Amino acid sequence: MAKKVLKFGGTSVGTIERILHVAEIIKKEYVAGNEVIAIVSAMSGTTNDLMKLSKNISKNFNKRELDVLLASGEQATSALLAGALNKIGVNSKSWLNFQIPILTEGEHSNARIINMNIEKINKFLSEKGVAIIPGFQGVSKTGDVTTIGRGGSDATAVAVAKIFEFDTCEIYADVEGVFSTDPNKIPVAKKIDKISYEEMLELSSLGAKVMQPSAVQTAMMYNIPLEVRSTFTDRQGTKIFSQENIDYTKSVTGVAYSKDDAKITLTSVQDKPGVAANIFEPLSKNQINVDMVIQNISSDHKTTDITFTIKRDDLIKTIDIIKNNQNIQYAGIGHNDKVSKVSIVGAGMVSTPGVTYKMFRGLAEEKINILAISTSEIKLSVIINENDTLKAVKKLHTIFDLD
Repeated sequence: MAKKVLKFGGTSVGTIERILHVAEIIKKEYVAGNEVIAIVSAMSGTTNDLMKLSKNISKNFNKRELDVLLASGEQATSALLAGALNKIGVNSKSWLNFQIPILTEGEHSNARIINMNIEKINKFLSEKGVAIIPGFQGVSKTGDVTTIGRGGSDATAVAVAKIFEFDTCEIYADVEGVFSTDPNKIPVAKKIDKISYEEMLELSSLGAKVMQPSAVQTAMMYNIPLEVRSTFTDRQGTKIFSQENIDYTKSVTGVAYSKDDAKITLTSVQDKPGVAANIFEPLSKNQINVDMVIQNISSDHKTTDITFTIKRDDLIKTIDIIKNNQNIQYAGIGHNDKVSKVSIVGAGMVSTPGVTYKMFRGLAEEKINILAISTSEIKLSVIINENDTLKAVKKLHTIFDLD
């Protein structure tokens, strides 16, 4: 008997017919004698619809009430799925966040799961029941409903697998697994059979939307085996586990891209210790994540230009913070929100010379200008003009033998 967490995304439960299909998938595991906890997202489109409703009332809708509103989508799905399972003879019950409870800390809309009570659900599982838990949400120490960010149902699933000490966590989606790049944009993209936690974390952080980064990070920390697979076929998906279990034959595993970045440049900044800290400290305090940073050394060693990237949604807020920062001096501030980030990821890059040259030469052949660069052991990212995104992805996918 295996102990499995099964997570079903919004597309997987997007209609009543699909919820009934998901019930059959769970029943198959149940009949096989496996213990099952299912985590569900809201039906596809529901969260966006609820967001629109809130904005019809106020563009600055109260965050506490927004969490209450958005959490209702997953709660509805969990009740529907439990009802569908009971209809086909599977003892099932839905558990809302406060009934378990799932305890969180942090801000509304960006909370973190810190613990959950396992006694009630473990007792129900011992009675041959299947537990359904709405993803994406929890309850704070003060008893308020909280949500844990878009894609947070993945984080819920991995947290449940960890806390309940289950054997594996399977993520069901509308794709057959993790692909070498977005198959909707690059039709020659291929499914990856095995991928390391480290590579999956990089890909998900860099724009691949198959899994939420924090969920991958938690799985990596606690060595929880993951599998991303399709709700609509029986084919094997992509297994995600420790790097030592993978034999690498290629330097690059995948190409990712995102179009939600913006670039800011401060010109003629004083070139002395502490200035960079003065620039970025107030951004950190305002929960603004800075990605790439480039500093150009001036010939006179008195001033320098500093360029950095942030999320596009944070652009206006970031510019306001900088303009109101009395601790820095600069000649001018410029920005560009028509950029994208394109990245290659692969654990095989560590032992393969020439990867950087190959990437830059390929982009040059397509006359694509590089605006910023960021590297790690298994990742190389560039900022380019947004209009060149798909051309860059296609070229890199080809030259690194991923077609």
